[in-house]
Amino acid sequence: MSGVHPHGVHGHEHGADGHDEVPRAVAPVEIAPGVLELDTLLGGWHHVTAGYLLTGPAPVLIETGSQSSVPVLLASLEAAGMGPHDLAGVVVTHIHLDHAGGVGDVARAFPDATVYVHEKGARHLADPTRLIRSAALVYGTLLDSLYGRLDPTPSERLHVLADDEEIDVGGGRTLTAIDSPGHAKHHLGIFDSHSGIIFAGDAVGVRLPDGGVLRPSTPPPDFDLDQALHSLHRFAARKPFGIALAHYGLLDEPEALLAEAEATLTQWAETAEAAFRDGRDIAEALSARFDADLAGIDPAHVEKLTTLNGVHSNAAGLRRWLETRASAGEPA
Repeated sequence: MSGVHPHGVHGHEHGADGHDEVPRAVAPVEIAPGVLELDTLLGGWHHVTAGYLLTGPAPVLIETGSQSSVPVLLASLEAAGMGPHDLAGVVVTHIHLDHAGGVGDVARAFPDATVYVHEKGARHLADPTRLIRSAALVYGTLLDSLYGRLDPTPSERLHVLADDEEIDVGGGRTLTAIDSPGHAKHHLGIFDSHSGIIFAGDAVGVRLPDGGVLRPSTPPPDFDLDQALHSLHRFAARKPFGIALAHYGLLDEPEALLAEAEATLTQWAETAEAAFRDGRDIAEALSARFDADLAGIDPAHVEKLTTLNGVHSNAAGLRRWLETRASAGEPA
């Protein structure tokens, strides 16, 4: 789950009365044959959170974005030719609100669509009370002003995706689930048989088109370094043609990208571990080592990246991971 604050809201249209109106949808972009990228305009920002529509006889949407982005997403799906009975499936890579907050609304708008989710996330989509309570503790008033909440999805609409299970898009095209914990215990990657693209959610990290640098995403409560690295190895074993990040877009040279993600994640974890062992502030240690990576980037773009993927959220997740290891008697 990522955090964006009110100063990070851009790109809204303003009505005659001066109040913000819902941003207009961005035209879908075909990034590979039968793969449309949908900019959900999280917080009003362009190129921060993407959904992906796989077209075919049984079209499937991967990621809904936040509930606050639903009007934009629905307009984009309409622009892509999706009528109320055309969408066959919706996949959420994990249940954090910037990825799955809109799923209840989308399920309502597309009554024939099956909602696919990891086993460990399904109950939270059916009854999001606990998930929303936890999110409210983290974000306070920003939960409603930026993300929105999460409407329940009827349990009969949910399909738990097992590791290596396939979703049939039709025409010989399948989407294969890759159980990929580390960022979150309920995280799935999705491999497209036709394009060779892996839709990686947050498992590879965050790289915004305007932000340049790849940063890991290590929020509480589930981050686990060993699991995260194993998930990257599982992605690499698929020999993908490309990696599509939720934050943001399709990246080529997947072998190099996954190696970079592993190196970067390891460096952040090592920095956090050294600070934890020495009793120093983990967030300060991370900032001291990695803020230099943002030098030379437009401050407006730095703001987008750091509010979406802040050092303090990553530090909190790394601290929890280190404390969990310590309580289990593992060396720090």
